[in-house]
Amino acid sequence: MNFLIMNIPLNITSTIHDWIYSIMPETAASITIMVLIAVIYLALFAIIGLYLVLLERKVAAWFQLRLGPNRVGPWGIFQTIADALKLVSKELTSNDRIDKFLYNLAPYFVIVSTLIGISVFPFSKQFQAFDINIGLFFLFAVSSIGVIGILVGGWASNNKFALIGAMRSGLQTISYELSVGLSLLTMVLLTGTLQLSEIIEVQRTGGWLILQGHIPAIIAFMIFMIAGTAETNRAPFDLVEAESELGAGFHTEYSGMKFAYFFLAEFINMFIIASIAVVVFFGGWLSPFGITDGITWFPEVLWFLIKVVMIIILMMWFRWTFPRLRVDQLLTLEWKYLLPINLANLMFMAVIIWMNWTI
Repeated sequence: MNFLIMNIPLNITSTIHDWIYSIMPETAASITIMVLIAVIYLALFAIIGLYLVLLERKVAAWFQLRLGPNRVGPWGIFQTIADALKLVSKELTSNDRIDKFLYNLAPYFVIVSTLIGISVFPFSKQFQAFDINIGLFFLFAVSSIGVIGILVGGWASNNKFALIGAMRSGLQTISYELSVGLSLLTMVLLTGTLQLSEIIEVQRTGGWLILQGHIPAIIAFMIFMIAGTAETNRAPFDLVEAESELGAGFHTEYSGMKFAYFFLAEFINMFIIASIAVVVFFGGWLSPFGITDGITWFPEVLWFLIKVVMIIILMMWFRWTFPRLRVDQLLTLEWKYLLPINLANLMFMAVIIWMNWTI
């Protein structure tokens, strides 16, 4: 039974692959398989986005000593599906002075960049769509595209509040990308590879990287979580869409499904940040403390998702605990504190590796 459970994903994909190639020419079969993979990831995208919204509302309710969504479905589990159906049915409205082409294009920048980002994560040994030897660099590059959609959307809306929100987003993203990149570079020094699957394999024998790298790895994780939260434009770094100042910020003029794209992209970006943290610091789909081989009945995907959900709850904890920063505080935190600490930590990690003090 254990053997079957662990090998079902591999058997299914091999069977489907062989069947498609047996009934189609090679080119058509390759295109069909790519379309199937895209459909699977689109479905995964929608499910993750909807249920992270529900988790956010439940966590917020828990912090505020109330119930949260509890009407649509058992324990309110279908509430966000109902909200999504409502958004799909809403009329798409805008003002008369928008740049129509860029206004309509902006949400797709945001949604496509997040979808591409998900494709490189190894959810398990068999469940990974795109495994490349520069995976971490690719993720860092793709995640930077999303801010283009925010900048374009805010400018094309021809609304001063949207433009201010978009400019804040560009400022914030450019600043905190430095800390995200340097914290990940600190761990790349330790692993010697950018390939996500290889980073996980390094942790199979030596344990989680956050333990292998001693103090520099812990510092890198803390900085990554702070900077990653800022990259997703979430509180306390939500100046991009500060409701009390800008109405809704960069998406003030968006409604219906276009607004839903921006809304879902925020939660998928949170999933991406949490997934990077799990892969780089906490062993990816490996079970805790090197006991993977002893628990063959527990699917690897579940280990990955449990760790990701724990990191996401930590990010939600940030949101419902800390007040929003001012713009000057936001930039002071990055340029005067996180960046110098990151550079010193990078050198500290280099010394530890040079002296062979890792576990």
